[in-house]
Amino acid sequence: MADVPGYLRACLQTGKLAALAILVSGGIVLQILACALYNNWWPMLTVIMYVLLPMPLLFFAGSDTSSLFSESSNGWIDAAKFLTGVSTVGSIAIPVILKHSGIIGWGAMAMELSSFLVFVLAIMCFIQTSDDDDGYRMF
Repeated sequence: MADVPGYLRACLQTGKLAALAILVSGGIVLQILACALYNNWWPMLTVIMYVLLPMPLLFFAGSDTSSLFSESSNGWIDAAKFLTGVSTVGSIAIPVILKHSGIIGWGAMAMELSSFLVFVLAIMCFIQTSDDDDGYRMF
């Protein structure tokens, strides 16, 4: 992409940013629809996990995201990876537990899990977009 003019490169970056915004908006819409269509707002408990999910990475890893993809001997990075994994499992487990206990139905659980998948896709696309210069490719 070195031979692409600067204005075209800026336009492509703006398109990638718009696609990420559409993905995140779609995830939020699915989250709200899972609650509003079935007139049951218990699935919004998943939002707590979505808020807690990036906190360990922000506090322990800081802006050094390269250490998250490599093996490290740093205890704080390992703690951040562990707590992020716990939050991720909680994001999947909350709708499943609510369905198992009979609080929500199959449709709400499916919408919650699809919302989670849309958010994961947005995060993966963000990582791929932000690390173009580093040579790291997700796909």
